[in-house]
Amino acid sequence: MDASIFFVIVGAVAVAAIARWRGWPAPLLVTVVALAAAFLPFVPNPSIDGHVLLNLVLPPLLYSAALDVSFISFARAMPQIRRLGIGLVVVTTVVVGLVAWWLLPELGLFGALLLGAIVAPPDAVSAAAIGRKLGLPRRVMTVLSGESLINDATSLTLYRVFAAAVVAGPAAFNFWSTIWQFLLAVIVGVLIGLVFGLFMHQLRMRSDDAVINGTVGLLAPFGAYAIAEQLGGSGVIAVVAMGLYVGFNAPRTSYTTRQQEAPLWLSADFLLESFVFAYIGLQLPRVVADLNDGEVWPVIGLSVVVLLVVLVVRPLFVYPASAWGQWWTRMRLRKWERMKNGGSGVPVTVERRGRRALTEEQLRQRLTETKLSWRDNAVISWAGMRGVVTLATALAAADIAQMDAQAAHAIVVVAFVVTVGTLLLQGLTLPWLIRVLRVVDDREEQEDARQMAAVRERSREAGKAYLRDMRREWGQKHGEDQLAVFDAFAKRLIRVESDAETSQIDLRPRPTQEQFMAMAKGWLAVRRRLLLDERDAGNLSEEVMHELITAMDAEELALDTRAATRPQSRA
Repeated sequence: MDASIFFVIVGAVAVAAIARWRGWPAPLLVTVVALAAAFLPFVPNPSIDGHVLLNLVLPPLLYSAALDVSFISFARAMPQIRRLGIGLVVVTTVVVGLVAWWLLPELGLFGALLLGAIVAPPDAVSAAAIGRKLGLPRRVMTVLSGESLINDATSLTLYRVFAAAVVAGPAAFNFWSTIWQFLLAVIVGVLIGLVFGLFMHQLRMRSDDAVINGTVGLLAPFGAYAIAEQLGGSGVIAVVAMGLYVGFNAPRTSYTTRQQEAPLWLSADFLLESFVFAYIGLQLPRVVADLNDGEVWPVIGLSVVVLLVVLVVRPLFVYPASAWGQWWTRMRLRKWERMKNGGSGVPVTVERRGRRALTEEQLRQRLTETKLSWRDNAVISWAGMRGVVTLATALAAADIAQMDAQAAHAIVVVAFVVTVGTLLLQGLTLPWLIRVLRVVDDREEQEDARQMAAVRERSREAGKAYLRDMRREWGQKHGEDQLAVFDAFAKRLIRVESDAETSQIDLRPRPTQEQFMAMAKGWLAVRRRLLLDERDAGNLSEEVMHELITAMDAEELALDTRAATRPQSRA
């Protein structure tokens, strides 16, 4: 690796660490510092091929984001996510492209549309971090996170189409071919992603080695991305599909894998994002300097106009799209009401192979699109900060050999201004907007508390049933007179009595450490299995389930730590 790249990484991480410590927006501070440092003669200015940078950065960032998304919430919000992740990206691409072509004809129509595809996708990482900190409702967080996973695939597909048109000329562009290419990208991407996801899940189920699982997990996104792209699919869709599959099934794997992968991906995201923003900041002065004297101000003017366009297009799309979604929901419900059960009034259910039947209320929920208030839509409209994907694709476009050098430089400058401008204008004011509009949902917290209390009660009952079965086995093996031994350890397990009280009981034969560990592990396994069943049945939100499973993971870690240190303490 070039030594200059190493120094850039170290400097970017140091600045980002200071930003996190002070509570400042790290991407913005890293970019500003890098931009200022670019004018210092002793600061290195490395050069990386844009396509290499794109292939290096996108897979891990997308996979990490997909792991954290609730698949159930994602599927439920799919209509909204689809409209923003596909429809809004296409609209933004066309509007920005036409405006850019009008203001700077030197770009050419397809060069301008290429620019539109580059600046179209927002990056919800910053918005999601702000939303979590300020307690945004889950319905809003799901839409923002889901949009950021889908819109990258749309924008990169459009990028690929318009880049090919720039290389081969306008005659190579075909509308229907573009539609087919997009569909093929989605289908191939999903298939490849599911294959990799199934492989990762099977590995994690069969291996308790967190180091191996983590290492393979770091490599798998690159493999899924590369193979999907090679087969004409969307590497982004492949990585997202794999991440959603692995994340949904993560509670079935060992707790050590879950505990290790969370900080691993947080560190990877932090490192990659810091480097990309620093690298772009270092490159911008050189790109501006390469513009012809007569092109500097037109490009700066174009950058400001494009920034305004992306700020305005988003709310103009979000509100009508949300209203259309609610209208469509009403139409679907009316049709369902007319069709259900021939009007007999008998409760409707749908049998599913190997799974519990869906009740009428669950069917209604599946047909109903989550309603977003005007306040929710205001936050979504203003959460359009651009990020790593916009910067990386701009650099990749600059490396297209057939593109005019001045046009390529203009695209990089516009992408930089749009990214920094949205981070500055939207990123710094979004917390204020959330507070002013009071976009919170007390009912969501109350529902979470209700679900948690109910599932804890069912979990205790399932645990007691498990202990009753174990008690019968213990009595058959050691005799009825030794049931007091089992009862003492069962009480210790469920913390009904203190260790001091249970230690006064004469335990003969004294259970071994292995027997107690097996009992405790079985107790946790039963409770985890119940949480998964409740989630699959629709009685427990995935977010609440993850919170409870994280607490159980801590219990199991304490058990293993105690077992590992006990021999040393006796010695």
